[in-house]
Amino acid sequence: MLIPVSDTPADLPRFTWGGVFTDWGIDPFPFVLTIWVAGLYLLGVSVLRRRGDAWPWGRTLAFVGVGMGAFFVATASGIGRYDTTLLSVHMVQHMILSMVVPLALALGAPVTLALRTLPARPRRWLLAVLHSRVAKVLSFPPLAFALYVTAPWALYFTGWYDASLASAYVHEMMHVHLVLVGTLFFWPLMGIDPVPGRVGYPFRVLLIVMTLPFHAFLGITIMDQTTLLGAEHYTALRDGPMGAWLPDPMDDQHRAGGILWASGDLIGMVFFAVLFVQWVRASMKEAVREDRRLDLEEARGSSGVE
Repeated sequence: MLIPVSDTPADLPRFTWGGVFTDWGIDPFPFVLTIWVAGLYLLGVSVLRRRGDAWPWGRTLAFVGVGMGAFFVATASGIGRYDTTLLSVHMVQHMILSMVVPLALALGAPVTLALRTLPARPRRWLLAVLHSRVAKVLSFPPLAFALYVTAPWALYFTGWYDASLASAYVHEMMHVHLVLVGTLFFWPLMGIDPVPGRVGYPFRVLLIVMTLPFHAFLGITIMDQTTLLGAEHYTALRDGPMGAWLPDPMDDQHRAGGILWASGDLIGMVFFAVLFVQWVRASMKEAVREDRRLDLEEARGSSGVE
């Protein structure tokens, strides 16, 4: 069932996880953003293939299918419909936007695709941005890590979350912010694009390890709160038509903290698996290059002896 997002959420039916896949609402901003970003990526792939160049299908699947697909599901499915009704549903959305989407977009290598398909002038502009001081500062791993771990605390323990519940504009910008901060942190660690901020694999693993206790600590803190997040908003919902089925707000907040804790660890394991595969492949490529170098030196030595 497709329902315009402009309809008030004051009389939504009882939430079920099955409804996540059947109760959809089109919000213009994320819908247009999804179409444009996915469309531009597919256009780049089409340009490459028309001129006879190959592009790995896995990258396209990661960027369009998983990355932008997860973004659309998080903002337009039942998750998006109920993200201001239940804090626990919002927390599922939070983890998708801040971890799943950035990882998938990074694995799609859109910067590499752009560099291979853009005309000369736009390509020079993109390279200038990649080599700019701003890009180097923002992708500096300790700074990106600090932004990534402090942003959720700022969201839930300042007036920002209340503002996102009261304003549709702030709400949409919060979605974009979660993706951007996650991208800023994970792209140099997990992506394959030539972006600033690259560090060795041991340091990448260390940074990922450091995110795990952060998610656990934040989740436990939310679970242990005696003050209700978004109290005015959620209390008002219980006084309306949905009060008959809405759970106790504190129980839902406890559930939201548990989702943040558990899903952070689970998604972190996926990140470890991706890093492990990338590390092994990089080591194998390095071994091949070293073998070629040794073979070349041996061939030069043999020709010199003769």
